[in-house]
Amino acid sequence: MRSLPVFTARRLLARRPLAQRLLARPLTWGPGLCAVLLWALAQTPAAQPEARAVPRPAATVDGKGLRALFGSENRVIPTREREVALTFNAAWNDAGLDSILEELTRSRAPATFFLTGDFADRHPAVVRKIAAAGHGLGNHSFSHPRFKDLTRAGRQHEVAAADRALRAAGAGRTVTPFFRFPYSQTSPAHIREVNALGFADIEYTADTNGWKGTAGGMTVDRAVDRALRALRPGAVLQMHVGASHGRTEVIDARALPRILKVLTTRGYRVIDLRTLLTP
Repeated sequence: MRSLPVFTARRLLARRPLAQRLLARPLTWGPGLCAVLLWALAQTPAAQPEARAVPRPAATVDGKGLRALFGSENRVIPTREREVALTFNAAWNDAGLDSILEELTRSRAPATFFLTGDFADRHPAVVRKIAAAGHGLGNHSFSHPRFKDLTRAGRQHEVAAADRALRAAGAGRTVTPFFRFPYSQTSPAHIREVNALGFADIEYTADTNGWKGTAGGMTVDRAVDRALRALRPGAVLQMHVGASHGRTEVIDARALPRILKVLTTRGYRVIDLRTLLTP
């Protein structure tokens, strides 16, 4: 009986997990068994170094949930149950964020926040606050341009740069593989581009239009009414956490408690969009 040669053991250890398990045991191998082991390992190509993966958003559990959302605007959740999803965009400021998060916590309602990369760069503490509250974070482009005015490379940059900004700000595992087009201006070709980058397009069934503020003719009553008129199984509601043009009045933050109360009264429950990733 003789021991497996040291140089052979080293080569095997570098090539196969099986060899690592066998050679780690304090055994000796006869010439016959050694030859059989060497022959078996030689039949399978040596393991190649793993390719360096391109950074991607969170993956699905079985790889099917995300792909099922590809090729569509996804303005309604595919369900017959009385379920709705709450989403909030952020591109300007965070004037209404604290009250929105407090109400979501009080009502135990999940939400997905679609942030621009520029917003994440300017408000990293806000990104971390949303993440700490357990809500999902979606990609809303970096600078909120009209995608039809960009080149293909420009559109890809907007998506990738926003993803990097969210992660750099501390979004962590709350980053979702969800993208929402600026101005909700989609096209089949642009959706395919976003899908190719690993993101599903998530738009909305109705926008409360609270972002317009009183200067734009909106009130809390009108915002609530717009949300409730859109109620249906699978509805996706869009609101905003801030106000444009330096304003601090956030109608959606004031409308949210009433919207949630009526949802409960009508037998609806708020679901987390991330559940779409695990069919």
